[in-house]
Amino acid sequence: MTYELIVTASVIRYPYLWAREAGRGETEGRKDRPVAVGVRMPRPDGDLVLFFPITTKQPEASRFAAEVPTIEKRRAGLDAGRRLWIIIDEFNTDIIGNSFYLEPEPPLGRFSKAFFLPLLREFISRRKSATEVSRFR
Repeated sequence: MTYELIVTASVIRYPYLWAREAGRGETEGRKDRPVAVGVRMPRPDGDLVLFFPITTKQPEASRFAAEVPTIEKRRAGLDAGRRLWIIIDEFNTDIIGNSFYLEPEPPLGRFSKAFFLPLLREFISRRKSATEVSRFR
């Protein structure tokens, strides 16, 4: 396998490190969870990628998040019987090929452009208020 399938809107398993955990000094994600690939940016030393977490815990109303519709859960290879949210106001960054956490495994699935791109556009407009947790520094 290669890392080529890690592209925008694909869903993979990743040991996501929540901002609240990083704020307490933790350095490792507590478990592998599904994450959506937000953006993959080519870099000479390895592509930089942004990951948005997917959770079963309903976020607070103040969070920028979206509930994942049933059809999108199926497309993404997620459990269609559970309520799921994608959190957009925080993200992890990592570098493909130099990561301690990324494996060259196939994605679980992929969100449609119709669902994911509006979220990504809104993320870009709110980018300065989002919280980044870098996994490569």
